[in-house]
This record gives sequence, C-alpha cells and structure tokens, in this order.
Amino acid sequence: MSDILADVVVIGSGVAGALAAAQLAAKGVRVAILEAGAKVDRQQGVERFWQAAIKVPEAPYPPVPQAMHPVTNDLGGWYRQAGPETFGSTYLKVVGGTTWHWLGTALRYLPSDFQLKTHYGRGVDWPIAYEELEPFYAQAEAELGVAGDDSDDQGSPRSGGFPMPPVGQTYLDRQLARALEGSAFRLRSTPQARNVVERDGRPPCCGSASCIPICPIQAKYDATVHVEKAVAAGAQLRDRTTATFLEASADGKITAVHFRRWDGSEGVARGKLFVLAANAIESPRLLLASRSESRPRGIANTSDQVGRHLMDHPAQLSWALTKEPVWPYRGPISTSGIENLRDGAFRSERGAFRIEVGNDGWIWPTGGPVAESAAMVQQGLRGKELDAALAHQAARHIRLASLVEQLPDPENRLSLDPEAKDIYGVPLPRLHYDADAYTRSGLAAARQAHDEIFEKLGTTHVQHAPNFFGAGHIIGTARMGDDLKTSVVDRNLRAHDHPNLFVLGSSVFPTSATANPTLTIAALSLRAVEPLLTSLRT
Repeated sequence: MSDILADVVVIGSGVAGALAAAQLAAKGVRVAILEAGAKVDRQQGVERFWQAAIKVPEAPYPPVPQAMHPVTNDLGGWYRQAGPETFGSTYLKVVGGTTWHWLGTALRYLPSDFQLKTHYGRGVDWPIAYEELEPFYAQAEAELGVAGDDSDDQGSPRSGGFPMPPVGQTYLDRQLARALEGSAFRLRSTPQARNVVERDGRPPCCGSASCIPICPIQAKYDATVHVEKAVAAGAQLRDRTTATFLEASADGKITAVHFRRWDGSEGVARGKLFVLAANAIESPRLLLASRSESRPRGIANTSDQVGRHLMDHPAQLSWALTKEPVWPYRGPISTSGIENLRDGAFRSERGAFRIEVGNDGWIWPTGGPVAESAAMVQQGLRGKELDAALAHQAARHIRLASLVEQLPDPENRLSLDPEAKDIYGVPLPRLHYDADAYTRSGLAAARQAHDEIFEKLGTTHVQHAPNFFGAGHIIGTARMGDDLKTSVVDRNLRAHDHPNLFVLGSSVFPTSATANPTLTIAALSLRAVEPLLTSLRT
C-alpha cells in the first residue's frame, strides 16, 4: 500500500479537473490529481493516426487494459449497450482527457437554456442563471484561449471581448454565406479554443485539418495546458492511477479514494476535499461502484439520481455535392455554424439545434475520399481517369451536422453491468438510451433545414443519414439542483450527501441545450473554485 496526501484530491485530468487543480494550486493549496490514463506523446499520437487503417477519433489513443475506454467503431466493446438506441459518444482516459480529440468549439449556452422549464414548459430549470455564470464564461475564454467575433454575441450577452480575433472562415464558408444571404439561416464564425496568434506559449493554427482526433502542434487547446500549470504551481500528478472506490465515514464525509496503478500496486488518497472530475460516464460509474452496507446505492445517491438523465446532442448528418468546387479538406474541421436556430417558441414542441458546417467534406458520414475512391474502383475507374473523377468529386463535398437538444429522461441512464468488470473488478458501464419524440422532431426539423440550405446552394446528390450520430457530448448523470430529492449536487457542485465532495464536468448539467458543452464545463469549474477554497478555510 502507498498513500497520497493532499488538501484536495482531484479525480480526472480533463478540462474540469485540470482547471480546478491549476486554480487551487496557484492559491497554495496542496493538490493531487489522479488520472487513470498515461501521458500522450503528441508526435507518436500523430503517427498512430496517420498509420491507422480506420481513422476514428480514438485512433491516436488506443485503449489499454489498465485504462479502457469506448471506441467509435466498437461501441459495444466497453459500453454494455442495453438499447433501444446505441449510445454513440465516447471519451478518453489519458492525461488531458477527451480534450485531446475534441473539435475546439467554444460556444456559450444561451440565457434561455438555463430556464427551459420556465420559458417552454420542458425539462427543468438550472439552479443558476446565465448572469451568474457569465463572468466565469469570460474567465474560461481567457484560460482556454478562445478566438471569436466581438461583433456578434450569438445570443449570449457578453461583458467583454474575446481574447483573440476569430479563426478565418474558409472558402466553403464564404460560398455558403453568399448563397444564404437574405434567408432564415445566418452563417457566423464559430468561437473556438484555437490560437490564431501565438498565445500562452502555443503557436497559431496552421490548418492541419486533423483537429479531431489530434492537433499536431497544440494550437488547439487541450487540458494538458492546465495540468502543466497545476504541476508548475506544486500539484502532484499521479497518472496511470485509477480510482476504484470512494470511502465515506458515518457522518457523510469522504475520507479516502482507493486506487490501483498500472503496475498492480494499490493505495489510498486522503484529503480534506475530493473533486470528482472524470466525465459523465466515469464519474457516476465510480459513485455507483462505491457501494457499501451502509450505502447500498453508492456514494452521493440517496436521491437515486446518479447515472440518470444521460443525454447527448443527437446529430443529424446530411451531405451533398455542390455545382462548383468549394475546396473542403483543409483548415480546422469546422470554422462556421448557423446559431440562430437554437432558441424560439418551438422549443415547447421540439428540440432546438445548431448547424455545424464541416470543412471535412464527407469524412464523418462516409469516410470521405478513401471510401469514395473504393466505390469508383468498383465502377471500373482506373489511373488518370480515377484520379480526375475523385478530384472533381472531392472538391465539391459539403457536409452539415445539426446537434439537436435532448431532454433529460430518468430512464436514459448509466448503471453497473451485473456481470462484466474491468481488470480492477469495477463493473463496466451499462447504458440504457433512447431519443424521445421531442428530440426526434428536432432531428426531422434539422433534415428539413438541411434540404433548404442545400437548395439555396444548388447542390445535387443530397443524402441524409437515416439514423442519428453521437456528437461526442456526454451530458447529465449527476445533475445539479436545489432539491436533494431530484439532484446529486447543489448549485456550487457540492454533493448533497457529502459536504467535502464536489462533482465537476458535464455530468452536472440539468439539460443539454444545443451548444457544445466544453466551455460551460470550464465556466462551472472555475465558478466552483471559490466554494472549494471556502470549504478549506472552514
């Protein structure tokens, strides 16, 4: 046995844990970060990606038995899928977490997203309002380094400008914007955590076109930035260290985290406060797995809410061919989106959505030129004829993805599989997942919007994916709220059941809204720093 001692023990080194750890360590707090995975060698990751036969988001970061995680092309390998739909979003177990293969989109939620029940009679309200989170949104944009257009707040009022000017729009963006002039669709530059100038010791984006799954030069933010800042300020980083059990005393305080290392050794981490910042699968999995005779439902679960309300942004993909070349397959994977469809009275009847415009052609829905070239070979094309046909088609690829709002449903949930376990003896995550009529109506509206946009652009060969995709956004499962009977943590992200346990990350979101969740994760984590410091002082 070997012990780890600290004032604050942080479980998980993704954006939520890394930000909180860096802020606390800078204040002189003794912090220990436990991370199940290992450090990533960026160049080796790039090489693995380029050499991978199947270039899924996890290709640079293959799972190992000591740190297993889901893989996009094998969604039943780690997840125990209980249906009726397959949950399609994944995550990583590495130092820096899933920010290694995120897109970089850094949108704020809208004010109305925090009051869905009040405004539209759907879902629930958050226990905090947009105005309470706004200063922390600004701080998060500064910490991550967000590039954006100060002339358009896209519905989320701002107290100040972006740290950097926007990422330049592509030729494809400009052609689409021209076609949509005067229509109901407003194409705008997407705020993103990507350097456009040298900043914070990182270079500007050079357009490598591989944001998902790996930025080769770290122009795109990933959480190793704040892991390194935390360590520089005195925090301990214990990678290859998997938390397996949370121990609690009779008075409800968490007393220790039991862990196992890759080398087979084990120990406990003790502290005054504990911050669970894994993700919306691994955080509830650990809480549920920490069952005992006195807490048969696990930790933080007297409400029976842990693991419930699992959400994503079910994505409707559509793709087509433009008449004239739009030259995709260059630059960041997405630089623009249509954000003016995210709110309206229709939200009382169907899910809202935002439309991401892809610069990655048909890669997401079909595999892109590699798959298309195989089809052309089957059609009999060879040599120069094949090359010319592929070049002609690939230059005209366009793809839209609508990320649709999903309502919280207690039956959409993570539970512990009764049989399958990992190498540490912790049950695997079992997922029950479906999309209700509200979300499916949003998906239908998205397909209609895509048709209208493609018609404005004069495209041909329009195709809609028959089933929705996962957006990579795992939301819910340990939601925040003022009522301990219907939530897991309070407005400051402190567990109702345990005064020294905080939960950070998108697991605490009461509703999904439409925006990619990372910036809101970061803002909530920064907001939790002062309550953490106050708890240490008392």
